[in-house]
Amino acid sequence: MDDESWALSPDTRKPLPELIEEKLRSLIASGRFKAGDRLPTEPELAQRLAVARSSLRTALQRLQLQGIVEVLRGRGWYVRSTNVSGREDALIFDQGISDLDLMEVRIALEGTAASMAAVRATSGELDDIAKLAKAHQHVPIDDKDELLRSDEAFHAAVIKASHNQLLDQLHRSLVMRLRPFRRNSYGSAEVHNRSATEHSQVARFLKRRDEGGARDVMTTHLLGLYNDMAAQAGTPAESRADLATYLSDLEPDWVQR
Repeated sequence: MDDESWALSPDTRKPLPELIEEKLRSLIASGRFKAGDRLPTEPELAQRLAVARSSLRTALQRLQLQGIVEVLRGRGWYVRSTNVSGREDALIFDQGISDLDLMEVRIALEGTAASMAAVRATSGELDDIAKLAKAHQHVPIDDKDELLRSDEAFHAAVIKASHNQLLDQLHRSLVMRLRPFRRNSYGSAEVHNRSATEHSQVARFLKRRDEGGARDVMTTHLLGLYNDMAAQAGTPAESRADLATYLSDLEPDWVQR
């Protein structure tokens, strides 16, 4: 393949992962890669695009969330769909909808998905979720792009393990709208450690096939981010959703275990 076909757009107003994403989308749209094709390895892609692997992984993860590519365990990245036009906006939310409204829906969706995943996930999917939790834990605190990528990869794996395609589509659209806030939320070691610890808790309850525990800990995990968003928006505490909004008991079972 000629080097010129891999050249990125010179638009410096866009983040590098977004430019990489656009290039990969265009290569797929042009027929260079077809559904089912295996993409070059990450080192080869990074070399052809002349980018760092961390930025490449972020772009691949964005495409994965859109359902355009998928990663197969131990085999690499594959094209899942060549219908790339408008995939990122498969569900378009009214721009007047607040991030808090979107987050409230995301909490409900992911709690349900975690419960389903505890029942439906394959052993391989559970192993992958545990590995993704550990990978997120070990990302350096100053690498916001990789923190975001590894966080989204973990949540996407849980959603995928629910084996519900509508949940998957809804989640991808929600995550894209909420991405800017999530990236900026990684401002301290405390926030990262909290996120990493709670990911590990979710992975443990999934491994136990504990659908109630998985739902409860995922809900609690996302409520932390929700409260950070609400505080930044100046939303009074009495107007916010809380644990009782999503769970039947004020104190979930997993707290006592």
